[in-house]
Amino acid sequence: MALQAIARNKLRSFLTTLGIIIGVGSVVAMVHLGQSATRSVTQEISSIGSNLLFVMPGSARRGPGGLRTSAEPFDLADAEAIALDVPDILVAPALTTNVTVIIGNANEVITVVGTNNAYFSVRNHSVDYGRGFEDSELKAGAAVCVIGQTLVDEMYLGEEPLGTMLRVGRTACRVIGVLEEKGESMGQDRDKVIVMPLKAVQRRLVGELDVQAIYVSALTDGTTGRVQTDIETLLRQRRGIQPGEADDFYVRDTQDIAQALASTTNTMTILLGAIAAVSLLVGGIGIMNIMLVSVTERTREIGIRLAIGARARDVMTQFLVESIALSTLGGLVGLLLGIGGTRLVTSQLGMPFVLSPGVMMLGFSFSVAVGIIFGFFPARKAARLNPIDALRHE
Repeated sequence: MALQAIARNKLRSFLTTLGIIIGVGSVVAMVHLGQSATRSVTQEISSIGSNLLFVMPGSARRGPGGLRTSAEPFDLADAEAIALDVPDILVAPALTTNVTVIIGNANEVITVVGTNNAYFSVRNHSVDYGRGFEDSELKAGAAVCVIGQTLVDEMYLGEEPLGTMLRVGRTACRVIGVLEEKGESMGQDRDKVIVMPLKAVQRRLVGELDVQAIYVSALTDGTTGRVQTDIETLLRQRRGIQPGEADDFYVRDTQDIAQALASTTNTMTILLGAIAAVSLLVGGIGIMNIMLVSVTERTREIGIRLAIGARARDVMTQFLVESIALSTLGGLVGLLLGIGGTRLVTSQLGMPFVLSPGVMMLGFSFSVAVGIIFGFFPARKAARLNPIDALRHE
């Protein structure tokens, strides 16, 4: 009977459920997009290294103008001390610079990283084919390099790079390996890079023995907190920092960064979901208004039902079921549109598609609840009509 009453006024029923459709679709899409963004951030952080810590010179607090205060740079001995004194870790000292790279007739400014073999494991960027550095090459600062896939595609045009020579700045460098393809991460192309021995970059490209950063990977899950404390204690001793004095270096755990970003995206998800839920309230008010109109239009019908023996609760149930049917249909359509919209947006933005049964059930349950809550008042009004007055109604 409820479906028949809805079918008699198709356009009005559609417009009534439109608010519910938009509300449920918006809530489902917004929450799922927020969860997809959180998953995307977590995956990107994980892709740059497992249990990774960044050790950088300078103050962790920003000074005037938003810049970190300068401090004495690290050297290779600092990285070696960390590797020796802190257990169960891999250490990769790094010095990064941007240099013009020439391959045949092609030239481009490329990021060059001077480091050691631990870099490939610590930064989760292994050698796809070819090889890494030999100990003799690291000690001598030999002019050899491992290149990213972007250079192979754009500058070598897909030709075999192993064994060829390319010019990095003023240095002729022999290609010994190619990194596995990683794509973009945190807004940067991780494949547009050249990795060389640390001493080669220090002596041949930069002309100084500084170490710009030290990458540390904890070999055991859940130990990054202990590793961070050990590194801070060791570096304070090596740099002569007295008790009570601020550190002139900082150690950052990527897991902390991931948790902070995930917390931010979760907060935004809740906020967007709450804003979208307002449209559910609007849809509920629309259902109530239409049901009140329906009660007025069908007053004589209600009077006949009451006159031939229908009880007040029967009439109330009839109108309440109609209201629930409208909101349920709207909820189902909104659920499908929300999932489809999420799928479309995530595919366009390159984010993982996350589907949460809990979110879908919550959105659908809200639509049913809206039908019950906002359909109750019109249903009660219909049930309380006086049969004699209702029969006289024109």
